[in-house]
Amino acid sequence: MVSLAGKRIVSDYLQLTYKISERRSCQTINLYRATKRNKPRANQDQELREEIHRLSIFYPRFGYRKIFDILKEAGWRVGRERVRLIRKQEGLQVIKKQKKKRLLGKSTTELSKAKYPNHVWSYDLVSDQTACGRRIRCLTVIDEYTRYGLAIYTGRSITSGHIKRVLSELFEKWGPPACIKSDNGPEFIAKKIQNWLPKVGVKTRYIDPGSPWQNGHNESFNGVFRDGCLDRWLFYSVQESRRVINAWLDEYNTERPHGALAGVTPASYVKRLKEKTRKAA
Repeated sequence: MVSLAGKRIVSDYLQLTYKISERRSCQTINLYRATKRNKPRANQDQELREEIHRLSIFYPRFGYRKIFDILKEAGWRVGRERVRLIRKQEGLQVIKKQKKKRLLGKSTTELSKAKYPNHVWSYDLVSDQTACGRRIRCLTVIDEYTRYGLAIYTGRSITSGHIKRVLSELFEKWGPPACIKSDNGPEFIAKKIQNWLPKVGVKTRYIDPGSPWQNGHNESFNGVFRDGCLDRWLFYSVQESRRVINAWLDEYNTERPHGALAGVTPASYVKRLKEKTRKAA
């Protein structure tokens, strides 16, 4: 016997069975007579439960500590742990907010290393601002095998329509790549882009969320772009930024030696590959 309810039952049993007094039965089982006589009232905390229900519904984002403070201020004699237990029993705990699930692009090929020119392209967005404080965005597109900067499109905003137009122009000039890689930015996972690329024979590869190293070639290009151009210039208009950025891209392709290309420029590397292909033919 551990509970008070059990001891009360045994005390009554001893009195009825052995015809002994209440005092004697309570002494036998080590129970105070006052405790035995203090019969628990049914639903004695019903009013408290109803008040906790009311407060929990009125303040749905309040935890048990805040509900306890309100009850204490209103004159209720109740402990904080009691409030917590009642809320738990009644299923009134605050539901933790879940992170909104982001939409992800549908990859149509595995992550692979570029093996030849025009095999894998990658593109990304870089942000900056003009002197007036308004944002400008830059769409960077590179060929991962040759490290050639194919295009940098600049505008106040860049939508999936802008991306489709830029890629269409690049496909006409260079031919469509086998695969194009990007993160899961809303511009890149737009239905317009995901439905159009397979029609022109281009597979898609979207990197895993929070894994920029999977798009390392473009991240490296963007770092050089920011260090060598965006951080050096203060633009006063979008038109000015386009002129400066296009000039920098030409400098990057034709004048800047690339460590991954044995110290030659991307343009020179592309030219050597074309000559090698022509000789082999």
